[in-house]
Amino acid sequence: MPQPDRPMFTTTADALVIVDFSPRRRRSPRDPRSPLAPRDPGPYRRLLATPGARAFTIGNLLARLPMGMFSVSAVVMIAGTRGSYALAGAVTAAGLAATAVVAPWTARLVDRHGQAKIAVPATALAALGSLALLLCVRLGAPAWTLFVSYAATATTPNLGGMSRARWAHLLGGDEKALHVANSFEQAVDEACFMLGPVLAAFLCTAFFPEAGTLAGVVLLVTGVLVFAAQRSTEPPVQKRGLAKAPFRSPGIPPLLAVCLAMGAVFGSMEVVTIAFADTQGHRSAAGVVLALQAAGSCAAGLVYGAIRRTGSAEDRYVWCIAAMTTLLTLPLLAASLTGSLLVLAAALLIAGMATAPTMVTGMTLIQRRTPPGRLNEGMTLAVTGLLGGIACGSAAGGWTVEHISPTAGYGVPITAAATALMTALASAGRSSTSPPRRATAPRPPQPRLPQ
Repeated sequence: MPQPDRPMFTTTADALVIVDFSPRRRRSPRDPRSPLAPRDPGPYRRLLATPGARAFTIGNLLARLPMGMFSVSAVVMIAGTRGSYALAGAVTAAGLAATAVVAPWTARLVDRHGQAKIAVPATALAALGSLALLLCVRLGAPAWTLFVSYAATATTPNLGGMSRARWAHLLGGDEKALHVANSFEQAVDEACFMLGPVLAAFLCTAFFPEAGTLAGVVLLVTGVLVFAAQRSTEPPVQKRGLAKAPFRSPGIPPLLAVCLAMGAVFGSMEVVTIAFADTQGHRSAAGVVLALQAAGSCAAGLVYGAIRRTGSAEDRYVWCIAAMTTLLTLPLLAASLTGSLLVLAAALLIAGMATAPTMVTGMTLIQRRTPPGRLNEGMTLAVTGLLGGIACGSAAGGWTVEHISPTAGYGVPITAAATALMTALASAGRSSTSPPRRATAPRPPQPRLPQ
């Protein structure tokens, strides 16, 4: 029934009732009498309103949640059955190192043949590796079988990179919208690493040690199948032509070195925090404590994507890493001065606030410097650097916890962050003194918005 375009008047008993069916719009602040204007939906609602975006995002969320579950599940499962954090850290390090080797080849196949054709079989192989690890731990197999099984999960596709590649395809040359998309994707990463450890720790302690790994396999396979089914948003396969490999592109190697050092921060922080919570008699709370660090990063990432950017991305990258290095001293102070798990959780919440802005800016630089047609490979190389660093950090953190103390272990992420800062500063100094180099494959002209 059509609504009247003017107010209606009626009476009930001794009261006058006025009903106005006209549409509501926000008034201009300069003219209070002007009609109400429609409310701004905000950058993230506009982003998800892109046709097809919500469908592939749902599948991507399901598939990426296990990324925060597998390593915690493996550490709790192996340490609980074998009684050695050093072995648990070494096994996860071996698996991540294998992923660092295999992931770029998987990404290269994705760029060459398409996401759906490669992601599904690669995920199936990774799921078999996780199930093999579960069985080896359950049946008490020799230690070497744990290394082999976890290394078999290296074929897991880079879901975050594929999702960012879809945004780049859908948004074209809109750098402002792409910044919002990168911030959203980083917030998704942090949300998965916030909820994943909690879910993994709960499943492993409330049911049986292998429950976290088993649930992660189910979520990974289901999410990848849903994601791959969204063919309308899948970026088309492009001929690479004469474009260089991303690793050889100018400016990419220093970024990968920074990713390697930052990965060591994440890997060591995870193992050390689990061990610290165990010494306090609260092993099951380790997932919640780690989730607070991811929560701080997630909130900071969403805010960073919505605010106006200033300066160049290179300068912002250095400042973000410097802030990250400074804030990482808080967990060490909390553990050494108070020994309280509650104070440590608050320190990790604050320390995590520099993570997402750093990662968003780093991914933006990777996307700008990667040759056309090899975007997924370029971003996977960044993730590979992170995974390689996580492997080194997990091993270093496990060794420090085992031979010194969990409190001393919090010095490992500080050292890694300081290394990342020095690398970024050295790279910024070289780029400011070297003459500009022409790209091997020029991009089509795109509108540039103010930073």
